[in-house]
Amino acid sequence: MVNITDQYYDVLREIGNIGAGNATTALSQMLNTRVDMAVPKVKLMEFKEVGTTMGGEDQLVAGIYLAVEGDITGSIMFIQKKESARNMVSKLMGMELQGDDFNELELSALKEIGNIITGAYLNSLSTLTNLCIYPSVPELCIDMAGAIMSVPAIEFGTIGDRILMIQTDFADDADMSGYFILMPDEVSYDKILKALGVC
Repeated sequence: MVNITDQYYDVLREIGNIGAGNATTALSQMLNTRVDMAVPKVKLMEFKEVGTTMGGEDQLVAGIYLAVEGDITGSIMFIQKKESARNMVSKLMGMELQGDDFNELELSALKEIGNIITGAYLNSLSTLTNLCIYPSVPELCIDMAGAIMSVPAIEFGTIGDRILMIQTDFADDADMSGYFILMPDEVSYDKILKALGVC
């Protein structure tokens, strides 16, 4: 992951593009409206850079976390700034949200959105690689970016210090942008690349 080749990075970027495209399609179908997507920005970065990329470690965000099992193991996260998450839930529920905090119904809706679009992302990865990939039940947390990233950083820190981040700009008339963070373990990276004929 440190001495990454251009070919390796191109494959990771393609995985990010296709995964984000499938997630956009799933989101559009779920919201029953057209959702536009800008070209995703795919970055390989250290955990300590994630909070800054999202606007600072004290930025309030909503994070959906799923463990990944099957032929590959690791985890995936979908993180949005709180306002983007509110816009997405508002679209799904067909009404403006009241107050600053999510109620139980809104939290449930947000978790389901995250579950569906991360599932679409993982399905595209499974189709590309012909590997069996099973996500766990999603967990949702709303907190500062630094706090949300601290748990996977500790877990992932035992196998590496870099993650694949895909910044995806979803929008119709409101910003619903978010970040996919894919964290396979080292063995799983090798499996993915071998399945794609890179190594």
